[in-house]
Amino acid sequence: MARINLLPWREELREERRKRFLLTLVGVLVGSVGLVLIADQIISSATDQQVARNTYLSKQIAAVDERIKQISDLKARRQQLVERMRIIQELQGNRQISGRIFDQLARTLPDGVYFTEVKLKDKTLSITGAAESNNKVSELMRNLDASDWFDAPSLTEVKATTAGQLDQANVFQLTVHQTQPAITEDGK
Repeated sequence: MARINLLPWREELREERRKRFLLTLVGVLVGSVGLVLIADQIISSATDQQVARNTYLSKQIAAVDERIKQISDLKARRQQLVERMRIIQELQGNRQISGRIFDQLARTLPDGVYFTEVKLKDKTLSITGAAESNNKVSELMRNLDASDWFDAPSLTEVKATTAGQLDQANVFQLTVHQTQPAITEDGK
């Protein structure tokens, strides 16, 4: 039998397999490290992109909040202007009424009666004056009651005055409610 020594060939084959294994192991290790680095880059990029989106959204939210604040300020100013316009329109509408009230007071005033003070508060006129007699005060109250601009005259006080006043014998106080007559067809 021939003796062939296969040990060195097996030894070389084993050495070559070991080198191939180590080379494959190093390749797998390098590939794994590369994959980890690539995954890290992808995750970092995604994180940076999300941070940029969040920053953009925060800026946009701040801008919208500022606009909302401006809109609410404008609404408040608009409401104030509407209220002012309403008050001005009310005053313009009531401007004629003051003149009419004074005109009606003059028309209802009988001879021998004088007003010393007239106050208007919440559509109630408080009138203080002097009259020659109680009959003149009664006539004034009848005239006020007959007027379309006044309603429910109420005598609060009548006092006889002492000497020193010219021709007046009675000082009176009365209240009357202001009304607005119904508008007729001719607009008056």
